[in-house]
Amino acid sequence: MPLSMVYLGVMLLVICVWFLAFKRPVYEAVGISFLVLLTITGSWANVWTYINDALSTSLLYSMVAFVSMSILLTKTHVIDSCIAIILSLLGRISGGAGYAAVIASSFVGALSGSGPGNVMATGSITIPAMKKSGFPAHLAANVESNASYMGNMIPPSSNIVAALGAFAALYPDNEISQGEFWIILWGISIWFIIQRLVMVWSFCKYYGVKPMSKEELPSLKETLKVGWKALFLPVIILLPFILDYFFKDTFFTARLGEEGAKALSSSILLFVGGIAAIYAVLIAKDKSTVSFKNLSKMFAEGVKVIAPAIGVCVFGYMIGSLFGELNVADELGAIIQSWNFGKFGMVLAICIITCIMGMVIPGSSIVVIFGPMFITSLASVGVDPLLAAAMLPCICGVMCGITPPLGLGMYAGMTLAESDFTKTFNNNLWWVAAQFILQVVILMGFLPVMGL
Repeated sequence: MPLSMVYLGVMLLVICVWFLAFKRPVYEAVGISFLVLLTITGSWANVWTYINDALSTSLLYSMVAFVSMSILLTKTHVIDSCIAIILSLLGRISGGAGYAAVIASSFVGALSGSGPGNVMATGSITIPAMKKSGFPAHLAANVESNASYMGNMIPPSSNIVAALGAFAALYPDNEISQGEFWIILWGISIWFIIQRLVMVWSFCKYYGVKPMSKEELPSLKETLKVGWKALFLPVIILLPFILDYFFKDTFFTARLGEEGAKALSSSILLFVGGIAAIYAVLIAKDKSTVSFKNLSKMFAEGVKVIAPAIGVCVFGYMIGSLFGELNVADELGAIIQSWNFGKFGMVLAICIITCIMGMVIPGSSIVVIFGPMFITSLASVGVDPLLAAAMLPCICGVMCGITPPLGLGMYAGMTLAESDFTKTFNNNLWWVAAQFILQVVILMGFLPVMGL
């Protein structure tokens, strides 16, 4: 058996035992697997190299910025205004609370890239609204959790940087900007948002869901009066990427030079979260929540949210650096390509592999460790490598979040909805199947994607 398969098997076994059997946090499981791999490969002498490689990526810093911004938006209730406006517009139609959950959770999830955190933030509003309008508890839980995890693939979520990094490592001469890459990701995300809206419509027909009652429906006039300023948040967050996409080679290059425009493009993800956070502080209705003392307390408590996510990524990058030195991904890629699959067979195989890995390994770690290998394998059978890279956050991050046993979003939604586990699990399988099928369809090139 190739050593790459042995190392991969050891990593999966350690994570499964530590996370599933001992019920310990995921970041501990990934960290322990890194220590075990160092031991069995005799690589302790290079441990500082792996640590340095892990800490040298901008992903960690942009992730902190966006998760911090998400905490700020939640604690100041700025995001509640956006959700209330969406509910007031869509709650009037049958199943409107479900459609509102999809749209609101997609947006909030993009800000934080945190599926469980997004479920708890938006679900506390949307899940009760869905249940009151006739959604069964298990359906409300799955609508929210599956919508929330789209944040892992919708820009400007910070964990998408790993996918762009994997593509850049393989194709250094292709100087695609963050803005250009983001446009492609938005093009992909639109199809998955439509898919979830269709799923909500189908289940609403099946269960006979009604519109929200007039008593429960927020007043559009009042919500706009209170929260119209919050509607500028998407503009503040998305506009820099759109400007970078359309004007990088003209306006910015002419004024900043080629290197300056490139530096601006690569730094957008680092500052846009901070700008949005400052805006949220300025428009917060209750100014006492954004006092220096309360902000300090807010972020001190938020460390509990940030630390596990950062820990998973740090250890994942360490394993990725170790595996890179051991050529694990290259060997695994060679094994996969030796199967001589055609395009459909390879797409199906990669989607199955990422689905299985996502049951036990965090999606961001999968992208970091195996992303380049997946891109290479898909490109070898005719898949556009740029499309393959842009799909990594989807086939790794989203599937990881919605597929049990690591499907933390389902458990978070189930807690809020107080739904039965068996019913929630069985209904969730429909969502997982729909996600899987659409992944295959897009990777096969059957649907047009904006930006490609």
